[in-house]
Amino acid sequence: MKTFRIGGVHPAENKLSAAEPIRVAELPKIAVFPMGQHIGAPAKPIVQKGDKVKVGQMIAEAGGFVSAPIFSSVSGTVQKIDTIIEASGYKKPAVFITVEGDEWEESIDRSTDLVTLADRPELTSKDIIDKIQKAGIVGMGGACFPCHVKLMPPPGSKPEWVIINAVECEPYLTADHRLMLEHADEIIVGLTLLMKAVDVKKGFIGIENNKPDAIALMQEKAKAYPGIEIVPLKVKYPQGGEKQLIDAVVGRQVPAPPALPVSVGAIIQNVGTAFAVYEAVMKNKPLFERIVTVTGKSLAHPSNFLTRMGTPMSQLIDACGGLPEDTGKVIGGGPMMGKALLNTDVPICKGSSGVLIMNEKEAKRGEVENCIRCGKCVGACPMGLEPYLLSQCAEQQMWERLEKEDVVSCIECGSCQFTCPANRPLLDYIRLGKSTVMGIIRSRNAK
Repeated sequence: MKTFRIGGVHPAENKLSAAEPIRVAELPKIAVFPMGQHIGAPAKPIVQKGDKVKVGQMIAEAGGFVSAPIFSSVSGTVQKIDTIIEASGYKKPAVFITVEGDEWEESIDRSTDLVTLADRPELTSKDIIDKIQKAGIVGMGGACFPCHVKLMPPPGSKPEWVIINAVECEPYLTADHRLMLEHADEIIVGLTLLMKAVDVKKGFIGIENNKPDAIALMQEKAKAYPGIEIVPLKVKYPQGGEKQLIDAVVGRQVPAPPALPVSVGAIIQNVGTAFAVYEAVMKNKPLFERIVTVTGKSLAHPSNFLTRMGTPMSQLIDACGGLPEDTGKVIGGGPMMGKALLNTDVPICKGSSGVLIMNEKEAKRGEVENCIRCGKCVGACPMGLEPYLLSQCAEQQMWERLEKEDVVSCIECGSCQFTCPANRPLLDYIRLGKSTVMGIIRSRNAK
């Protein structure tokens, strides 16, 4: 069975909510929409206090090419345009909407009838990309890179395949797993749309073999679609990383930046993105809701929710039985790459794949000891870097050395810190060093 070649670790999976069908989350009383729900320029509000809005109505336009519009997930009245502390911990501009009923834009097809490319032969590549761009679709795996930008590769780059990332290698998270079990047909049609958008004949869906039911179902559905192959993969973290997934599925390795996945012929999209593409192109539905896993060992009822954007995470936690008494941290995302939240009022956004409640025992870091030069972090790094060295350089503010040691290639997966027997905060320092070096590079290039 396939996997990537360099590094990787095997955290305990803890897929506590894997057997829990998707539940529809209740509407919030007030929905909050941060303007920076994607990589690139923040969206710009186009509504004002007092405006009435419907579900699916645009409330903020894209701030540039690498940006994405934002749509209301609720109907009601714009309460205010203010700031909110979102998952990053920083204050960001946001639109606040008081929820009144649930009135949808009439242009959205709310039926469950499957629509395939055979039903819409008139769709061109440009039509598909335009609909994706106008629907505000971004990478749903957490990176939140605007989807349309990936589908318009730079001159000289020729895509050969579209690879759907259905790996879900983060421990605890099961949103993608449940999405495949409950919407397999729509996902595969979404893949055919992405393939047509970039004019390729071959598509892959990579799924780790801890989801045998999803693999079997997707393989059965894929039989009706020539050119689509389901690829079972060994369980290994961080296989959901773009470069690791490309290596695992097609055996090609992406060079260091500025090389992109398309440099070796691959366009990567998350399985949730493929579903959102289907809904946008075939159902005229913008991106305003997503599947979110809410889980944790002490949580009464770990669950998967179909959640409208703007819903506070606290509401989802309450729907799972409330915050446990022994809560140590609340993580936005999974335990490996997620971020600890300052409070649970943070709204669900386009990249909110999960909410993890860690108990005090799990959340407590081990006492930091001296590095013993064991090399485990080097063996675990999926990018072939030397994390102990990068961390020390960042700690000593040796920015030139950090750049020379290729810190910008770090994907911040946390494998190094996970495997360190001395409990060194390797990733913490590397993140600091990487952001500093990238700022230096941007400043240098701007001159």
